Amino acid sequence: DKMCIKNMQEISKKLGENLKKVRAKKKLSQGALARLLEVDKGYISNIESGNKNPTLATIQRLADALGVSADELLK
Repeated sequence: DKMCIKNMQEISKKLGENLKKVRAKKKLSQGALARLLEVDKGYISNIESGNKNPTLATIQRLADALGVSADELLK
């Protein structure tokens, strides 16, 4: 369904923007965050650019690593 795909793209874009904003506020590089989560730096980059749809578990891990709620990343 096109409407559903469009909504997912908007959510991914918003998540990416929020992740980047919170990460920058915490003065963490993409590489530093990637090391904390034991993932590839490119994976963080892809989430921030809205190209990846992380699982809810990954969103929670990101939030925990940044010391914020998952809601904060998804709002």
